[in-house]
Amino acid sequence: MKVSYKWLSEYVDVTGHTAEQLAEMLTRSGIEVDVVENRNKGVSNVVTGYVKSCEKHPDADKLNVCIVDAGQGEDLQIVCGAKNVAAGQKVPVALVGAQLPGGLEIKRAKLRGLESQGMICSAKELGLNDKLLPKEIQEGILVLPEQTEIGSSILEVLAIDDQVLELDLTPNRSDALSMLGVAYEIAAILGRSVQLPDAEAALQSADTAGATRAADRISVSIAAAEQCSRYAARLIEGVHIGPAPLWMQNRLMAAGIRPINNIVDITNFVMLEYGQPLHAFDADRLQGGHIEVRLAKPGETLVTLDDVERTLEPHMLLITDGSKPVGLAGVMGGANSEVSGGTTRILLESARFAGSSVRKTSRQLGLRSEASLRFEKEVNPEAVLPALNRAAALMAEYAGGQVASGIVEAVASEQEPVSINLSLTRVNAYLGTELTLAQVRETLDRLHFAYDPAPESSLRVHVPSRRGDITRDVDLIEEVARLFGYDNIPTTLMSGVTTPGSLTKEQAIRRAVRALLTQSGLHEVITYAFTQPGQTSDFAGLYPSAKPIALAMPMSEERSTLRTSLLPHLLDVVSYNRNRNMDDVAIFEIGKVFVTEEESLNQLPEEKLLLAIVLTGKRRQAHWALKAESVDFYDVKGIFERLTSYLGIEGLTYNAAQTDGFHPGRTAELFLDTGKGRKRIGTIGQLHPALQQRRDLDDTYALEVELAPILAAANASIAYKLLPRFPAIGRDLAVVVDQSAAVDHMQDVIAKIAGDLLESLQVFDIYTGERLGASKKSVAFALLYRHPDRTLLDEEVTELHGKVVQALEERFEAELRK
Repeated sequence: MKVSYKWLSEYVDVTGHTAEQLAEMLTRSGIEVDVVENRNKGVSNVVTGYVKSCEKHPDADKLNVCIVDAGQGEDLQIVCGAKNVAAGQKVPVALVGAQLPGGLEIKRAKLRGLESQGMICSAKELGLNDKLLPKEIQEGILVLPEQTEIGSSILEVLAIDDQVLELDLTPNRSDALSMLGVAYEIAAILGRSVQLPDAEAALQSADTAGATRAADRISVSIAAAEQCSRYAARLIEGVHIGPAPLWMQNRLMAAGIRPINNIVDITNFVMLEYGQPLHAFDADRLQGGHIEVRLAKPGETLVTLDDVERTLEPHMLLITDGSKPVGLAGVMGGANSEVSGGTTRILLESARFAGSSVRKTSRQLGLRSEASLRFEKEVNPEAVLPALNRAAALMAEYAGGQVASGIVEAVASEQEPVSINLSLTRVNAYLGTELTLAQVRETLDRLHFAYDPAPESSLRVHVPSRRGDITRDVDLIEEVARLFGYDNIPTTLMSGVTTPGSLTKEQAIRRAVRALLTQSGLHEVITYAFTQPGQTSDFAGLYPSAKPIALAMPMSEERSTLRTSLLPHLLDVVSYNRNRNMDDVAIFEIGKVFVTEEESLNQLPEEKLLLAIVLTGKRRQAHWALKAESVDFYDVKGIFERLTSYLGIEGLTYNAAQTDGFHPGRTAELFLDTGKGRKRIGTIGQLHPALQQRRDLDDTYALEVELAPILAAANASIAYKLLPRFPAIGRDLAVVVDQSAAVDHMQDVIAKIAGDLLESLQVFDIYTGERLGASKKSVAFALLYRHPDRTLLDEEVTELHGKVVQALEERFEAELRK
């Protein structure tokens, strides 16, 4: 939104504050101002001149010699090369000594022997955006209206002694998409009043004597109440199409809008003023002067004002004359009802269209306009009639029209007024302030919000319809904070109960799984959750009865279905690497698959979190002392068992299985004892040879498991013990026993007899030979004794060790080896 400083000053007194100061105040109060642009690009000493005569230069075919009255007491002779200069024109004249943009200084000069006492300027030479002007003006000098006073400063005539504030609005502040909305904001900041245009008085002063009743000539109906809640129209007859007054054109150009003609310019001017988009139809091109608001019919078309034929869809809202479309509601009018040079009767539209409907139509057709921008953000419903009356009054004044009495309108629904209870206690609690109720009331007065007293230091605030962003008391509290000044709010420490941040059990375990797999030499990959329908057929996966889920609006055919297995995309990663001479691949992914058994999806699919691992290539490269080794089934199995061991998971079993996509003799299903029975949680094995051949892969091994049961069974607690403070005593023990004696049974006996003082027990040698006899073996144990609270005595260890030897002798007929 571009806001002219001079235009703004017509609605609110900004005396004593520069445009830069207002920009700073607006930014500090919550509406950011990107830039303040000075419309004067360096123009000085340029006045309005009257071309009294214009003759060809005697020595140059492309030059003209003009005699110009510039209000300087004597006429000036100016040599001009513009093609469109002519006698009788009012033009901008840069006098000798004048400054123009770019540092150009005008001096006396001789052109082909004739003296030139100044320069007749074009819009571009004055630093104006000539792209906003008609093409014929872009290419020549700027011709001013006939009523322009000779000798007047061009800065005032073209209103370029002005500054423009460019607002960067957030979506909720649609009220600031109008000059009056910005005026209310500035008035609230400065504590001043707002001067509104008096459209009713202007209409009453217009010559309406003998005017016809609008209801006798035009009619309005709404057939799409959800998309259009109100539609109002006025009839203006006897208009004369021509240029808008220069002051209005200047206002539009300051806002970045190109002037077209008085009728169109008035609708744009009032849209900028009130924020309410308007549209003018040529009433004579409407069948029976009727307007019907309805949704488009399938296959219906409309040629819009940009001369492009649009094919419409049933959700698009149209303005029709009962038989044909004449406009896209809130977006753009139709060429078949466009105001042209021969138009004499105007049907003026002011309506409230649903923002969602306008937004959808605008985006789908690629049509963005100032009107659609405002409708998308929901215009002020109470501005519909004031804006309509204001534009009608301006058309009576500047287009010579006669306004038919009365407004013709259709109302489908009225917006309920918003009233909110505002508690002083909540205001201070939220802001950390100690404001009084009087201070809050003062803020509401500055905002021009009406209110009534309410019990317990609170107010019943009636929010004006222009502020559609305010729906709750916290919105009002924000308004209080903005105008009180964020810098004035004291800094206070936060209070309340705090909890330290931490990971959930599932998060901690997932992080541990990633770390462990990475430490095992695997690389984590992240693949698309979308796949192509054919890929799901390679693997039945963990959910063989799952139905593929098609996306409503896929990015491409390759990404048109939700995956039911992680493995297909992991194999794509393997192929990608092999195609780049990376044959040894070890990867894993933790991701979700989407499972449903419904043919037609009536509810959201179930999301399952899976872990998948794929290994292929060499486990170890060739070395001078070692041969290269390829990965096999036990590499995947070992990685997974290391993971489950680390997580403290027990009760894991393997059953040989035949599964789609896997080798029939090298595949197993994984089962986990959950305490409620065995649950199948995954598949591990080699890929089927046919699949490997189709994908041009070497022997490849894969694992896919469901993580939910693993996360539930995992033990996330950390067991630890203190480091020993006292020395240990070691004893070795070698005994000869029958070969049938089980070593683990012998270890159990030793541990039982030694008790808590035994810290560790290891078998470090088993020997058989002729010296022992054919049925004997020697087993050697290393025992380590330690007391946690004191130093052990050698005597007590010797006594305990003797009991261990005695127990072995009694239980296994063991003999100490000598």
